[in-house]
Amino acid sequence: MRKLLPLINSHPGGRSALTCRYRCGDACFHEVPNTSDNAYIGDVIAGALSRRSVLRAGAVVSVAAAAGVTAVGRAPEAAAAEGAAAAAADKGAGKAARGLRFSPVAPNTTDAVVVAEGHDQNVVIRWGDPILRGAPAFDPANQSAKAQAGQFGYNNDYMAVLDIPHERDRQLLVVNHEYTDEVLMFAGYDAANPTREQAEIAWAAHGLSVVATQEDRKLGKLTAVSRHRLNRRITATTPFEVTGPAAGSKLLRTSADPTGKRILGTLNNCGGGITPWGTVLSGEENFNQYFANAGSVTDPTTAARLKRYGLAGAATERKWERFDKRFDVAQEPNETNRFGWVIEIDPYDPESTPRKLTALGRFKHEAAEPRLTDDGRPVLYMGDDEKFDYFYKFVSSKRMMKGTSRAAREHNRTLLDEGTLYVAKFTGDSPAAEIDGSGKLPKDGEFDGSGEWIPLASGTTSYVEGMTAEEVYVFTRLAADKVGATKMDRPEDVEPSPRTGKVYVALTNNSDRGKAGKAPADEANPRNSNKHGQILELTERWGDAAARRFSWRLFLVCGDPADPSTYFGGFPKDQVSPISCPDNVTFDAYGNLWISTDGNALGSHDGLFGVATSGSREGEVKQFLTVPTGAETCGPIVQDRRVLVAVQHPGEVDGASVEKPASTWPDGPGKLTRPSVISVWRRDGGNIGV
Repeated sequence: MRKLLPLINSHPGGRSALTCRYRCGDACFHEVPNTSDNAYIGDVIAGALSRRSVLRAGAVVSVAAAAGVTAVGRAPEAAAAEGAAAAAADKGAGKAARGLRFSPVAPNTTDAVVVAEGHDQNVVIRWGDPILRGAPAFDPANQSAKAQAGQFGYNNDYMAVLDIPHERDRQLLVVNHEYTDEVLMFAGYDAANPTREQAEIAWAAHGLSVVATQEDRKLGKLTAVSRHRLNRRITATTPFEVTGPAAGSKLLRTSADPTGKRILGTLNNCGGGITPWGTVLSGEENFNQYFANAGSVTDPTTAARLKRYGLAGAATERKWERFDKRFDVAQEPNETNRFGWVIEIDPYDPESTPRKLTALGRFKHEAAEPRLTDDGRPVLYMGDDEKFDYFYKFVSSKRMMKGTSRAAREHNRTLLDEGTLYVAKFTGDSPAAEIDGSGKLPKDGEFDGSGEWIPLASGTTSYVEGMTAEEVYVFTRLAADKVGATKMDRPEDVEPSPRTGKVYVALTNNSDRGKAGKAPADEANPRNSNKHGQILELTERWGDAAARRFSWRLFLVCGDPADPSTYFGGFPKDQVSPISCPDNVTFDAYGNLWISTDGNALGSHDGLFGVATSGSREGEVKQFLTVPTGAETCGPIVQDRRVLVAVQHPGEVDGASVEKPASTWPDGPGKLTRPSVISVWRRDGGNIGV
């Protein structure tokens, strides 16, 4: 067995301190907001392992005996291990899965986007590139809020691609802009005394961009089309309509909006999804870091609610409260309740008003991935990206109308306003917990169990004792605490397989698991001080997306393959790429899961990986690319002839600044480091991985 890869010990998950500071307000260094005594997913995993290990080991011995093979002198566990090894060897035989037939990229720390051999790449669009009519070319020395409002935003994250009707070889790219790195944006930036102009530029750099793209007919190369009629910017000051059962609630009313139905802007947009009717969803994640003076609140109920959402302390990192009182909790205590929602935009109508969807609950939304029930009702799966927080789904009460008629559009825009919000509770198959927190695999080689969806609210009906429906929607975390939901390891992106309907959940990591006073390991989260994360596979009962029960297993337990605590779907571990901290996930046309990472704790840069989810190569992880120094791999899209990746926060390394850049990507020395979207294609013009 080779030596384990070195660990990065600076911050949890391998992130730099600068990332923690600007992206999530040092969330890992604050008290974990979830102090409930609900079950921890690691305990659940542990409980299911012991009994199944014994049963399956016995089954292996029985089969061996029936075949005339003696098991005398060997423990049942040894026979089970031999059987698992034989099965893994069978899995390692033959060609790579279709769609994954490329030479994997080796782990590296190169300050560039390194792609698989035989592929080329280009930058589709950079932070600051003009996309609206009248917007100027990017000038780092002469930035303005007005210019930024017409330019591509900062720190690109989730991406969606949609066809543009009647425009050949063109597609519409929708991109989230999660947060801003002011120290990497402005020369001479004074964090203690930012200017109003810098704050307003940052407001304009948040939100989303909608931009048309042009495809090269011979290759997979993609370029942005500036000033296209559908191009649009949505920012931290764009008006939003509030819809759903909490619209107009007194909990959402402020001095600027006494109706509780009109909110300015969206913040910290992370994952998202495309609806079957052609709109785009985007989740508001670490919104808490933008609001100051939560520590000054004296009302115990309000203070408890703020604390559960991670709001505490006095001044914020960016000091926006100096320029707009809505970011001061002491002056506008309800403003925080107006963020943490899933938003919906119509990318085909630049004049439409985006919406905040209250029926989907309020928490740190990482994603909102839809699928349809057999009778045509949309279901959304959603993760709350916080240590020890929960996994949710929403089931609409109405069926989708097909077609693009006005009646269909009007009907479908109401689908996510009426339905039932659920939270997941995971159960192990054995009451006896044998997991010691080391992540040691059970002798049968599987982590799995069952679970149920617990209803929280539907319309004006609350299913949570002591809470009204409005309170459930606005303080969803507290509602999930009350009903006993299972604590997870930072559930981030989620993606239902378009082929099987199985749902794959990226659990990024949890460095606090097993610490004094914190929940220990369980079956679905089997490692204490979990640096590397895991991928959970959830199967709804009878394949029905609206089901109330499900089964689950851990598909991947990430990390160095040489580490005995890792697991790769049963595939031989000497044939897989090391992977750490899974974040965003997507599927290709062949049913392979593609995983981008955030905070690689194995000493290499983050990257994009493909893994087969079925067949003889199930569990084979192959790295397709790596991103530059300090960067995170975001928003992957895998099409027939191209792969799109959002390279977020390049150069985000401790001590870096405009004057002292840690990365020269994408434009070389002497140029400002700029988050960008890239396109990768096969040099011969063929389909990716075929």
